[in-house]
Amino acid sequence: MTELLYQSDSYLKSFEAVLTGVDAGNRAVTLDRTAFYPGGGGQPADSGILRSDGRVYPVKRARKDGDRVLHLIEGDEPLPAPGAAVTGEINWERRYQLMRTHTAMHILCGVIFRDYGALVTGGDMEPLKGRMDFEFETMRRELVDAIEEAVNCEVEADRPVKVKILPRQEAFQIPDLIRTKINLLPEGIEQVRVVEIEGLDLQADGGTHVRSTAEVGRIRVVDYKSKGKINKRIYVELDL
Repeated sequence: MTELLYQSDSYLKSFEAVLTGVDAGNRAVTLDRTAFYPGGGGQPADSGILRSDGRVYPVKRARKDGDRVLHLIEGDEPLPAPGAAVTGEINWERRYQLMRTHTAMHILCGVIFRDYGALVTGGDMEPLKGRMDFEFETMRRELVDAIEEAVNCEVEADRPVKVKILPRQEAFQIPDLIRTKINLLPEGIEQVRVVEIEGLDLQADGGTHVRSTAEVGRIRVVDYKSKGKINKRIYVELDL
């Protein structure tokens, strides 16, 4: 089992760990603890490097494998053996851009749920850009402009972003905890990670976020499309 350090500290750029296993087929290693986000919920996985015994091993991405995180290694250099001491370093510039983007998506989701009651039907992101689908029957330029203005008001409000891990039973007593059309939380999860934008949004979420909406910067709605009778897509971008 891999301890997921990013769940409690999204700002952790490097960490010490012990190598617990080698997956030769995937050219991957597992660690007892990691700050690498393995992807999920629309947020891409982290990349970076591992250092061990004076050698550097590029991590092209991390991937979840049951209760472990696989760190997929580039190159053909022999991998360290189990028990080796490892220092991990994530690609921070990319991660921080993804943190800002993920929080921007929660601001967008929070504003649309608060103002229009629309649920999320899908979403995806990459550094500084993303898209979300909502249950809207119609969408027009005036509505999109109003949404853009509202989300940037929430950025300027500098709302704190907080993370909690709650027992499943307690978490599901929170109204509207799941903002997606389909509940994507597996039945077997007993501890639910909850991300709150104070005064705006509260959702079950496993990704990484900034500490305040002000860190997101201006959110630009760059396009919108109809993806079905009651499914409308909004595209957003952030500044560097």
